[in-house]
Amino acid sequence: MIGWPDSSFALLKLYVDQLDYCGPRSRRPCASVLRRFQRFVMARSSTPALSRGVIEAWLRAGDAVSPRSLVIRRAQIVDTFLDWLVARGHLHANPFAELRATCRPRGTRSIVPALLSEDPEAALAQLRPQPRYGSCVGPALRDHVERMQTLGYKCDEKPYLRFDRFAQRRAGAEAEPLDGLIHAYAAESRSPAVHYEHVRIGRTLVRALQRADQRAPALPAFDRMLKQAVLRQRRRPYIYSRDEIGLLLRTAREFPSPHAPLRPLALYTMFVLGYCVGLRMGEIVGLQLRDLRPEESALEIRETKFFKSRRLPIKPTVATALGDYLEQRTRAGLPQGRDSPLFCHEAGGYAYITAEHLLCRVIRAAGLKPEAGRRGPRVHDLRHTFVVHRMLEWYRQGINPQSRLPYLSTYLGHRDIHATLVYLTITQELLGLASERFRAHGAALLTGSEGGHHAHDPVAPASTPGVLPRLAGPAARRLTPHDPCIS
Repeated sequence: MIGWPDSSFALLKLYVDQLDYCGPRSRRPCASVLRRFQRFVMARSSTPALSRGVIEAWLRAGDAVSPRSLVIRRAQIVDTFLDWLVARGHLHANPFAELRATCRPRGTRSIVPALLSEDPEAALAQLRPQPRYGSCVGPALRDHVERMQTLGYKCDEKPYLRFDRFAQRRAGAEAEPLDGLIHAYAAESRSPAVHYEHVRIGRTLVRALQRADQRAPALPAFDRMLKQAVLRQRRRPYIYSRDEIGLLLRTAREFPSPHAPLRPLALYTMFVLGYCVGLRMGEIVGLQLRDLRPEESALEIRETKFFKSRRLPIKPTVATALGDYLEQRTRAGLPQGRDSPLFCHEAGGYAYITAEHLLCRVIRAAGLKPEAGRRGPRVHDLRHTFVVHRMLEWYRQGINPQSRLPYLSTYLGHRDIHATLVYLTITQELLGLASERFRAHGAALLTGSEGGHHAHDPVAPASTPGVLPRLAGPAARRLTPHDPCIS
């Protein structure tokens, strides 16, 4: 068995030759990095065992003359080579692998900066995973998460684990008052949204303690202005016009995909389900063939948000779009089992992130979203548009939208009607139709006590459609979208 490092570089050549690259030229950069690394090791170490000290010296020598990103990339190449040597018995241990086993995130990209820091031991200690709920407040946090999950809530424990890790890192947290610990946790926030989230987790912890012990500390003070700042920073939903929806559908059908011919039709069908049925992105990628009920013109949405399942009637046009996609899907030879994903490719079903990324590319290709950044319309705005356009249709048909909101809430899979109200974005068209309905039904009632209109009566019907009337008397003010008479 040849030991590494070998003076003939035979192991290095053997490793480079078996790399799955396009050709010899593409292997040259990797071979150059490994050759220089082996020469450095041979000059520094006379024993077969490779020590962490040699690794650190090699990294610091490269960091002195090269960008940090290039040093990390070289370390990743060397790490893979050392793993290959260990697997074949040419090397006793890989120092990178030993560090990965005790650090998180377990990647060379996070380990290299720690080794290059002024205090590598302290930096590596920050990467080592801490015990779950091991802080002074950990048991209370764990009990709250378990209680909420037992009650049937999808309680995400990640925010609580972050608070627990903060408490474990903070010196003297055991002797510090709980409100002081919460304020210290909130003080390290970088944005109002994160600050608000940290305070919310702290207040949740205090409430959990109060349920178990009446002598628990009082709730920490909550700044209402902070919540307003968070709400102001949230992105406003974008309501697509009907012309923009048509543009998106055409762009999706023409999406360039030479290696996946079915993808344009799949993206087109995803847009149809997002706009015409109001499905969430997770519900779209989670659909299976068994969820389609063409004989009933319905879709089965199973176990989504809030543990809700629902059967949704769909329009004939939506059923036709699904039928066309299924026909092309069958011709493509994709799996036809009942549990097979509706939207899939040769490697399997579409992941949430992949599908959302592709739909965003369509939105950008349609010219509705900038090429870079998070600005512009989102995929989730299709769901907002579905609600607004449904409201517009009810107004045009003379239907009282308030009587239909419970049905809309059930169709969307919301927990209650209050969640649906978040989607009622007031547009100029919606406001104009609501104003016209108020003028038709409410103006006569407001003027009945005065015996009719006068030439300059402020509640007389206006000649301009979409302009809200001005009320007489104490209520003489312009109506806003929040007025109850508009709902």
